[in-house]
Amino acid sequence: MSTVHASLPEAGRVRSWIDFYLTSMRTQISSQFQYRAAAYMYLLGMVAEPVIYLVVWTTIAEDSGGTVGGLTTGELAAYYIVWTFVRNMNLVFTPFGWEWRIRDGELSGWLLRPLHPIHYDIAGFAGSKIPWLLFYLPIGVVLTLLFDPTFDVRAAEIAVFAVAIWGAYLIRSFNQGALGLVCFWTTRVSALFSLYIMVELLLSGRLVPMTLMPEWVQTLAWFLPFQWTFFFPIETLVGDYSNTELLRGLGMQVFWILAGIAIFSLVWRHAVRHYTAVNN
Repeated sequence: MSTVHASLPEAGRVRSWIDFYLTSMRTQISSQFQYRAAAYMYLLGMVAEPVIYLVVWTTIAEDSGGTVGGLTTGELAAYYIVWTFVRNMNLVFTPFGWEWRIRDGELSGWLLRPLHPIHYDIAGFAGSKIPWLLFYLPIGVVLTLLFDPTFDVRAAEIAVFAVAIWGAYLIRSFNQGALGLVCFWTTRVSALFSLYIMVELLLSGRLVPMTLMPEWVQTLAWFLPFQWTFFFPIETLVGDYSNTELLRGLGMQVFWILAGIAIFSLVWRHAVRHYTAVNN
């Protein structure tokens, strides 16, 4: 896959990449505001999942004397309110999208573009998150007023959170992108995708805070990428991490971003050789 302006000096190539990402993000921002009603309804749909978890776990805590696994109702409320924000910030191009691209022959056009398709996916979804953030703010305020979360946040934790949500976004982008490349060998992979999502639900802190899981599950999850996309960003705001633990978490995110890039690149080189457009 060719890169844009490969003949330019290094500085020129960097400027071209920056210009591409900024232009793509601006286009998505404009699009989201243009169709803001549809975007807001989509956002509400994404928020529904964590809000359900929020109601369930705070209810369980109240029925159990005010705590579950050492977490108070206020701490659980804080966890899932931040969850609603993280859920929308790390939304990425679905692996099902690769199935649609290949099955409908759409990928043929993407392969003629100067950049790899994943760059368009990453830049586009990144731009969408700016209006989503603005649309989310009133929802977050309402949830805070309804559930009375407990927050004790330091400046360092806010700074790490601002970085960690983008690290989570890149990890999920490359992981789900690599998973989507399986479609080059078979166009019916719904069962595999569903299994992946189920594993992510259990090992990311998405369904249940990892502190409520058995110790062996927490140990297993530490060595996998999933918890660095949900649990770690959430805990930077609602947990009690030391500065060392915050830096270690960012380091793990960097590791999984680089691993994701390597895996995606390796699979892509073999997968694209199997490409055959299929159309109705």
